[in-house]
Amino acid sequence: MGVPAATTLLWDVGNVIVRWNPRTLYEKVFEEPAELDRFLSHVCTMDWHLAHDRGVTFAENRQGLLARFPEYAEQIHAWETRWWEMFSGPIAETEAAIHALADRGVAQYGLTNMSAETFAGTIAMSPAFAHIAGFVVSGDEGVIKPEPEIFRRAATRFGLDPARTLFVDDSAHNIEAAQALGFRVLHFTDPAALRPALEAHGLL
Repeated sequence: MGVPAATTLLWDVGNVIVRWNPRTLYEKVFEEPAELDRFLSHVCTMDWHLAHDRGVTFAENRQGLLARFPEYAEQIHAWETRWWEMFSGPIAETEAAIHALADRGVAQYGLTNMSAETFAGTIAMSPAFAHIAGFVVSGDEGVIKPEPEIFRRAATRFGLDPARTLFVDDSAHNIEAAQALGFRVLHFTDPAALRPALEAHGLL
């Protein structure tokens, strides 16, 4: 007997369904590339940003940075006040895949590292999100990918069989964590490779 086809999709959101990159905003804020690089590597870093994904508010999380880097106060505030300028729109190939899966009746869910403060605005960016039946959002849960607990919560909440659920994420660490828990996985690096991968798993 062959391996049973997958029956369910579990989607990451950022850089899988919609493109997000702080540089998209801060390239408009800083004139000098070197200062931009310093800001993102020493001030508003991705390690710092993870606190938002864990449920810390923007207002609370920036207080320490404002005290340490008062010269960057305006730019630090922009992480929240100009948050939406970090996005460059939906990924067309993923939108098309979500619509095609919905037409086939494939169950689709979301598992995202995201602030609870930005979730509603993010899923308003594309009509494709309407086909995703439920989300586990790290900012609401207080745990983040790649911690195993958040994958277990998604599986329990949505009644997922990991062996028949394809998890799609752009982070290699998240992919490795899901695979260790028995999920089928697709490391999303090339939008053009998405549909062939879904076909290979028997979803399209």
